[in-house]
Amino acid sequence: MSPADASRAANGASAVAAARAPGTWRRLADWLFQRRGRERAPVRLTQRRIFLLPTRYGAFFAVVLLVMLGGSINYGLSLGFVLTFLLGSMAVVSIVHAFRNLSGLELAVLPGGRAFAGESIGFDVHFANPHRLHRYSVAVAHASGQVASTDCPAYGSATCRLRIPAPSRGRLYPGRLTVFTRHPLGLFYAWSYVEPDCAAIVYPHPESTLSPPPGSTGGEGRRSASQDGQDDFAGLRPWHVGDSPQRIAWKAAARGQGLLIKQFVAEAGSLAWFDWDDTPASLGDEGRLSRLARWVVEADAAGLAFGLRLPGCLLPPASGPAQRESALEALALHEARR
Repeated sequence: MSPADASRAANGASAVAAARAPGTWRRLADWLFQRRGRERAPVRLTQRRIFLLPTRYGAFFAVVLLVMLGGSINYGLSLGFVLTFLLGSMAVVSIVHAFRNLSGLELAVLPGGRAFAGESIGFDVHFANPHRLHRYSVAVAHASGQVASTDCPAYGSATCRLRIPAPSRGRLYPGRLTVFTRHPLGLFYAWSYVEPDCAAIVYPHPESTLSPPPGSTGGEGRRSASQDGQDDFAGLRPWHVGDSPQRIAWKAAARGQGLLIKQFVAEAGSLAWFDWDDTPASLGDEGRLSRLARWVVEADAAGLAFGLRLPGCLLPPASGPAQRESALEALALHEARR
């Protein structure tokens, strides 16, 4: 083999090794931190899933013990040795208690509600303790910084709610959660990673402006011009002095939206249809969904029946909480239905 061929072979081997290095590191990290992806509930915290390191207080405590040990050796203090080894043994025992506080726990994470984009949504973290050991100060944390904690009795269960930000509509997975404890002395931090296979539905954020929905239609006909009346819902507007209390949307007021007045049109026997094609294309997909969500919320606050038309989705007219949830869910998952 010529020197040039040998050089090219060496460079090729180096390139292959460099290409394989990141994959090797990822496999090592996956094995070390048990990255299994999304897991179905319940998830059991076995010994191989639990990691343990000293906290900053534990590191400071170790330094203090070393100083005490050095002083006892230097001055021959018998009581100093006794106190040093007593405190050191307590620290060693706390390692075992911190580890056992998580070992064997089973947890399941379930969506605890629904929310609009830009809000936070609660996930219920349910701990089950099949052992006779009481578990104290077991906490779960999200990457956003939200933390929830609880105590889990022996042979019992406990539930805490973790609030997770919901920046956009659609399905929201909680992602990787950290289950941890600093029990009993706060000297050691024991933790485990869990990535639950569950998702909450995040609705589109309703449009902030009070854009009135289009006029109602009778049967399958198209909308026609209408005048103010008492028959069909036409939207909400801010309250003004002199408005009749009977037209106040009390449900909207209870949700903190202020005093709004229900507007109606005189088209007897018609149905309210909220159609994707009735929203201006200039708003963009998200803006159109936000406007439809606002119409749905307003119609539900007024207690009226409505139907929803989206590309690839048709929701028949109905009223009540079930219709509201079905319409908002269809808007939230619109991309999956297009």
